[in-house]
Amino acid sequence: MSEPQGSEGTTQRLPVIERAAEPDQRGQSASAAAYGPPPVPEGGTGGTQRRFWSARRIPAAVVALLLLLTAGVFLYDIAAVRAHRPPMHWRRELAHQLATRPLDDTWVLVGAGVAALLGLWLIVLAVTPGLRAVLPMHRAHPDVRAGLHRDAAAMVLRDRAMEVAGVQSARVRMRRRKADVRAVSHFRELDDVRADLDLTLAEAIRGLGLSRPPALAVHVARAARKKG
Repeated sequence: MSEPQGSEGTTQRLPVIERAAEPDQRGQSASAAAYGPPPVPEGGTGGTQRRFWSARRIPAAVVALLLLLTAGVFLYDIAAVRAHRPPMHWRRELAHQLATRPLDDTWVLVGAGVAALLGLWLIVLAVTPGLRAVLPMHRAHPDVRAGLHRDAAAMVLRDRAMEVAGVQSARVRMRRRKADVRAVSHFRELDDVRADLDLTLAEAIRGLGLSRPPALAVHVARAARKKG
């Protein structure tokens, strides 16, 4: 009785069909930490992006409420006068003071100064964008704008700083133009730790994809020894 073929006790490896590696759509490393800013599409969407404009909801609501109350009080007083009732005492006193006080009076100057400051404040709010805590990012699409909060950017830089060997603690203060990093090292030479922090944090800032990357300032100090 003949034995079936392939029963000699040896195992034959089955052919394995490997899928061809798909090209990376981003053309970058597979590490999320190594991703740089997204490619800027053609059409002029690159370069420095402007800051986001604030809606100024609170100042607008306060001004609208004050105007509404003032207009309502004056309208009520005028309607009362039209109904043959005496005007309010405060309006008569205000008219008398405005008619009798000279322009160089202290209270007149104080009132004019307060009104000028309020007007200047409203003008500044109208011509400045606001939202200083949101950092504009590069545009990956012409119709989409993205921004990164400064606290989130500071958290990313702090996490990357803690990955450097020798760093015990790190504190990051993120501004619009500058990232101030202060780290405490408990081993290794301070110059070596600072050099690694410079490289790591510079790469992290590029990975944030900001339109205007902030300047980097790194300060490293030795951890204080406990007295005992």
